[in-house]
Amino acid sequence: MQRPNKGKTPRRPGPKKASNIDKDPVGVYCRIRPLGAEDEECCVEMISSSTIQLHAPDGLKANRNGEYKETQYSFKKVFGINTTQMELFEDVAKPLIEDLIHCKNGLLFTYGVTGSGKTFTMTGSPGEGGLLPRSLDMLFNSIGPFQAKRFVFKPDEKNGMEIQDQVDALLERQKRDSQQSVPKTPSSRQRPDPEFADMISTEEACKSENVDEDCCYSVFVSYIEIYNNYIYDLLEDAPFDPIRPKAPQSKILREDQNHNMYVAGCTEVEVKSTEEAFEVFWKGQKKRRIANTELNRESSRSHSVFTVKLAQAPLDADGDHILQDKNQVNVSQLCLVDLAGSERTSRTRAEGNRLREAGNINQSLMTLRTCMEVLRENQMCGTNKMVPYRDSKVTHLFKNYFDGEGKVRMIVCVNPKADDYDETMLVMRFAEMTQEVEVARPVDRPICGLAAGRRHRNRAFKDELSRRLEERGGPSNADDPALLSQLIESLPAMPRCELVDPADDQTLSRLIEVLERRQRVRNMMTEQFNKTANTLKSMLQQFDSQLSAKDTFLHDQRSKLSERDRVIMSQKAELERLEKKSKTLEYKIDILQKTTGMYEQDKRSLQQELETREQRLQRELSERRRMEHRMQGIVTDTKLKWEKECERRVNAKQLEMQNKLWVKDEKLKQLKAIVTESGGGGGGVFPTERPEKPERPSRERDRNYGQKRSASPSPLPTAPPVHPTHRRSHSAGGEKWVDHKPASNLDLDTVMQPIIPNAIKVSTPNEKALSKCHKYVLRHQELASDGEIETKLIKGNVFKTRGGGQAVQFTDIETLKQECAAASSRKRRSGSGEGPAHMEDVENRAPVANTSTVLGYPKRRKP
Repeated sequence: MQRPNKGKTPRRPGPKKASNIDKDPVGVYCRIRPLGAEDEECCVEMISSSTIQLHAPDGLKANRNGEYKETQYSFKKVFGINTTQMELFEDVAKPLIEDLIHCKNGLLFTYGVTGSGKTFTMTGSPGEGGLLPRSLDMLFNSIGPFQAKRFVFKPDEKNGMEIQDQVDALLERQKRDSQQSVPKTPSSRQRPDPEFADMISTEEACKSENVDEDCCYSVFVSYIEIYNNYIYDLLEDAPFDPIRPKAPQSKILREDQNHNMYVAGCTEVEVKSTEEAFEVFWKGQKKRRIANTELNRESSRSHSVFTVKLAQAPLDADGDHILQDKNQVNVSQLCLVDLAGSERTSRTRAEGNRLREAGNINQSLMTLRTCMEVLRENQMCGTNKMVPYRDSKVTHLFKNYFDGEGKVRMIVCVNPKADDYDETMLVMRFAEMTQEVEVARPVDRPICGLAAGRRHRNRAFKDELSRRLEERGGPSNADDPALLSQLIESLPAMPRCELVDPADDQTLSRLIEVLERRQRVRNMMTEQFNKTANTLKSMLQQFDSQLSAKDTFLHDQRSKLSERDRVIMSQKAELERLEKKSKTLEYKIDILQKTTGMYEQDKRSLQQELETREQRLQRELSERRRMEHRMQGIVTDTKLKWEKECERRVNAKQLEMQNKLWVKDEKLKQLKAIVTESGGGGGGVFPTERPEKPERPSRERDRNYGQKRSASPSPLPTAPPVHPTHRRSHSAGGEKWVDHKPASNLDLDTVMQPIIPNAIKVSTPNEKALSKCHKYVLRHQELASDGEIETKLIKGNVFKTRGGGQAVQFTDIETLKQECAAASSRKRRSGSGEGPAHMEDVENRAPVANTSTVLGYPKRRKP
């Protein structure tokens, strides 16, 4: 077992603990405050001594069954509205004071909504002292007779304690007394504040019976507040400058050599009584930040921490003086924390500084909840997540307690009024979760190996010596300061010795008389001293004779002691060997821990790199899939466009071939008719024909709008003759057009838009529109295979049918294609004879046949 670390605050256990260490859950208690008014609605009900029940108020919605939702929460103990401060102290704080006297640390804090009674529970009021004054009263009632003189223990400003010898302590006391900073005696102290004068009655005073009488004790207190996540010392005596006042300086947290957290530069005041501790507490309480809010008239705007530090060291073998060994000093502390209440700004309507304070309070409490959740998860699930202690000063200061430094107790204060139902529900959930967190149980720490009862034996020896002196006729206590002071006070006072008159005989006579009286008293004191000395000499001789009879016995005991010493020396050598071995193993463990930490860090970095690469690979795969889908879409679109283009070209070629065949057929028919007419006329001569010019290409033929072509009647008997050679536009001649633009066309808003005057624009052709016009044009726009815009104008003539309806004979197809300036080497102006005028484009006309397609719209007959 590892020896206790003495001289400093006991070191907390390391991060890796043995599985057989006993653990205790965090003790969570609940206290219900009374309602402010009798007619207020209550939402908290005490079911048993360890269970409460919350039910939603009437203003909230009911659950599915039509009943209010009721929830029960269990605690270590529940204190109702009739619980006294004394009963609460007996169950919660008294065990912590017992542990403090036995070198064990403790943490006690109150938690709850603003206005739930946290400050009253911790501080109390006159006649009803809270946990803090009762804890101090019990501590001083227990160690009062065994306290060391002032300044024997001295803080070393590194969270430890030093021991001064009697001379240094006396010099420092004289120095402080001359500065009047520390009162000489308790009777000369100022009266404590009347608000704290009668907090604890004498009937309620508590005392611990398990106090080691062979130790000397000293109590040091400190008082800090955590405001807006900054630490301020409430006991610091900063010089006040009325001209340029300075704001209080915040303190920082540091870690001592035993890895315990403490506030650097915090004032620690040594106190010797409950009244003096009250005075120090009230001095800091006046500096604490409070404010008036909508929910509480004196709302705490900061977390306050009152620390009671107890230093103790054993006495020497005679039981008279403290051992001047710093390693024998043990320091234990109890932190009493009054947390600020959580609040919602929607209810407090806070603004400015109040809003900022509320935000910082809620943030620190949220960090406390998060730390508890991570601790519970690590303990229950076996994980090793890092607890975010450093996110808040409150959790960072007390992280040693949650890591196994001492007992942790929490009092949840509840206001049962219905307005606090939502906040109370959150507090209950946090308390329920906190009870599942376990803290290592502190072990007893022995002070030293000296025999017990040294102070008692020394006092018994003095009493026995006084009794024997009294039996022999001497003073009962020769070294009693009261007897000596009585003899000194019996001496007559010296008269005035000034001689102003040579004939004055009374002054010298009075002086002689006083000197003679003082001489007689001196002789009497000398006789008394000699008598006492002779008595003491006789007693010493008697003691010497008794001691000589015991020399033989002592010799035997010395021989036995020498044997025991040899055994002890061998055991010490073995212990030193084991200590060296233990140090070697600790050094190896440290090396292994560092190596393990390096490997874990490398593992984390490699895992992070692996995750990064996996994410990058996933992104690349998703990008590749997206690109494949996109290329497949492009290929599909391109394939469809080319299929349409091929189909269009085949149809155009077929139409061209049909036109050629039709022209040849028409020529043959005309020739046949001529031959027939000439044969019927009695063998006339054939008319001479003008040699036919070679046929031009379709593109050149389509652009030669002025060339005359031979026309023939339409194969359809109902269609008028078509003159495809007449290509000039008739729009200037007053003819009207039906501009048919289907709604399914692409609205590309390009410059390739025809301008058709006197046109009736329709999306679906009808009889009414066709009856008013002579020409018809159908627009069609699409994206070409090369991605350019292509516009087709399908034109025709409108004529009446025999049935009284309207028909359209298609005569031409005009293709307009928009190209890039770099890709097109020339521009041509459209000159179609039957198309819209005023349009510039690059033409790509399809072959146009002389055949006509007729759309018939039969005229509706009236019934």
